[in-house]
Amino acid sequence: MSAESRFLTLLRLLANDPAAQGLMDDVAILPVGGTRLILTSDTMVEGVHYLPTDPPADIGWKLAAVNLSDLAAKGARPVGCLLNYALSGDEAWDAAFIAGLGEALDRHAMPLLGGDTVAMPSASARSYSLTAIGQATGPIPARNGAQPGDILYVTGPVGDAGIGLDLARADPAASGPLVDAYRRPRPRLAEGTLLAPHASAMMDLSDGLLIDAQRMGQASGVAIIIDHIPLSPALEKARGASTAVQIAAARAGDDYELLFTLPRGLAPPVRSIPVGHVSTGAGLTLMIDGAIVPLPDRLGWEHG
Repeated sequence: MSAESRFLTLLRLLANDPAAQGLMDDVAILPVGGTRLILTSDTMVEGVHYLPTDPPADIGWKLAAVNLSDLAAKGARPVGCLLNYALSGDEAWDAAFIAGLGEALDRHAMPLLGGDTVAMPSASARSYSLTAIGQATGPIPARNGAQPGDILYVTGPVGDAGIGLDLARADPAASGPLVDAYRRPRPRLAEGTLLAPHASAMMDLSDGLLIDAQRMGQASGVAIIIDHIPLSPALEKARGASTAVQIAAARAGDDYELLFTLPRGLAPPVRSIPVGHVSTGAGLTLMIDGAIVPLPDRLGWEHG
């Protein structure tokens, strides 16, 4: 068990309101009057979630996007957000960050409502948090609803952001679709709205296809079999499509596509790629080219 998992176990002793869902999902669901608010919060830390050499506008964009992705996984409409910001000591850097953040907020109609600013000690790693507020527009799919017989889908290929991170680490001036996938992920809000009434389970791919599929299976009390790892043409052109490349793509994280299940025979209402199916039992099985392959020691991203 990772340090993150152990800490979450302690936090669950405090998170006893039904809205918290036992901290078993990425959002809280808070009934207010006749509506249901969807609450989520994400933090980005320099050297952990982004490179110190990443453009500040892209960091601002990504902070908004990763929160919006959690709303997308619930089919929610953005209502607003709160920003906690650590001043960098460089006003031009801060202004560029805010420009990128504002671009993402404007594009996805999520106004900034407030927050907090702090000054960090000299040489500290920069850290930023955003809390997003959404409103449910209909059924709210959870990650624990997958049923035996369901088909498992993703809304797009995986692994681009992982390769993009490698390219940006090697050359801060790198560009192209793979670097864009890492620096400027696109939250699937429209797809989430269309999928929410039909999906038996849904979550976003933030930590990697393998680990997030495992989490869905554990939450739902079912076994997950992955038999296809979809790669983009850009990734295949850069790295090929060997078994090692496919496994690396499935555990890389930062994809922010939607992972969801539908009953067999029900066609997805959005462009999607089938990647496996749900079965009785427990555990995660990975198949490549029709053969079962051993799972890697690390399935995806976990803190600690």
